[in-house]
Amino acid sequence: MFESLSDRLGGVFERLTKQGALSEDDVRTAMREVRVALLEADVSLPVARDFVKRVTAKATGAAVTKSITPGQQVVKIVHDELQQVLAGEDGIPPLKIDNPPAPILMVGLQGSGKTTTTGKLAKRLKDRDGKRVLMASLDVNRPAAMEQLAILGGQIGVDTLPIVPGQTPVDIARRAKQQAALGGYDVYMLDTAGRLQIDQVLMDEVAAVHAAVQPRETLLVVDGLTGQVAVEVAQEFDAKVGVTGVVLTRMDGDGRGGAALSMRAVTGKPIRFVGMGEKMDALETFEPSRIAGRILGMGDIVALVEKAQEVMEVEAQERMMKRFQKGLFNMNDLKGQLTQMQKMGGMEGVMGMMPGMGKMAKQMDKAGLDDNVLKRQIALIDSMTKKERANPALLQASRKKRIAKGAGLEVPELNQLLKMHRQMADMMKKMGKGGMLKKAMGMMGKGGGAPDPSQMDPAAMQAAAKQLGNMPGQNPFGGGGLPGGGMLPPGLSGFGKKK
Repeated sequence: MFESLSDRLGGVFERLTKQGALSEDDVRTAMREVRVALLEADVSLPVARDFVKRVTAKATGAAVTKSITPGQQVVKIVHDELQQVLAGEDGIPPLKIDNPPAPILMVGLQGSGKTTTTGKLAKRLKDRDGKRVLMASLDVNRPAAMEQLAILGGQIGVDTLPIVPGQTPVDIARRAKQQAALGGYDVYMLDTAGRLQIDQVLMDEVAAVHAAVQPRETLLVVDGLTGQVAVEVAQEFDAKVGVTGVVLTRMDGDGRGGAALSMRAVTGKPIRFVGMGEKMDALETFEPSRIAGRILGMGDIVALVEKAQEVMEVEAQERMMKRFQKGLFNMNDLKGQLTQMQKMGGMEGVMGMMPGMGKMAKQMDKAGLDDNVLKRQIALIDSMTKKERANPALLQASRKKRIAKGAGLEVPELNQLLKMHRQMADMMKKMGKGGMLKKAMGMMGKGGGAPDPSQMDPAAMQAAAKQLGNMPGQNPFGGGGLPGGGMLPPGLSGFGKKK
């Protein structure tokens, strides 16, 4: 998300921060580059123009140009203004699901990912908020649309309204309302039909359903890849049926992301969620401060902590930390770290959320490294016996040949894995003695809870990541520790190439 914009802005600010002092001409030149970067990212011209105007006014003040760190001051101003553009004046309110059964109406054009997003949001409400959710498909036109939602419901463990052929969308909506009330559901979600383009038939149908159930939320699902067309679609739907929030889909494949930056400023409607992939858990809350941090290469340490929490139980985390603090780190521990990294989105996904690590993901790609490296490392560990995993010192030449053959790999790759294990074990001992592991655990919050984003300073998080990245024995890309004990394994560069 925002890859090309982040790259362009990163280059501009890198030049600014290297300068000892800034003149007004320096700032204005940089802001012209920022405006071009925004326009190339498909941000609408009025939004880009107003953004640059506000930033320039603040960044050319005497306090900034004479500051000890003027470049960093400008970056902070841009960060704050980006956050303002994304959040709007009123910020982003939570979903109104306080009066059960609360109806949520999902609207949008055909092909925007509306049905999949309905399932993702239902899963999120069930898993994270503990809500009982009922889903109902109102799409009587698209073949197998109702069956698709029923299959999704079975996959995520969410109830769906039984299909009754021949009913109109309004009849289905009323039946869903009745079923939700009788069944004791907290939320019922109505997946409406879409069209290839906005027409009167579509709007009349959505308006009739809206009048029948009086939804607490009307969420518009739009394809983020369509750029400014997504903004126009949002304006049309809001004008005719009223929209309370927007969900942008396919943002994982969008290098520009201008629709997100323009959406709030042009339509006045908050972006509630962004779809980041095909999996049913690939739906993220739209957090303006964190998105602004990602755009400016500050990473998203809160999202990293949340992912670590999702893939690892607190009790398991605490057991692991106690082992690490005692300097205990065998092949089972290494496999746990590699598996955790896979679940968190692989090396590229983890590094993309760590402050200042965005460029390293590209270096890894150029070096021929991908997440198949993790799979091959895990395969080697799985080929070891229990005794060998517990005590890697047992691995002599004959054992190494057997293990490599069992994994379908070569002995040099096993040697590289063993070298990586030794480096990580040494690092664990040093971090345990220096109290760094306790600090890493502290980032998870007391009792394993996620830290409060409002209390987290991006500069402080960058400094913490840098401190972890400077530990002796790290990999050539400088990867450091992950919150909750997850480590970015050193020594990956020599392990293997893409196959």
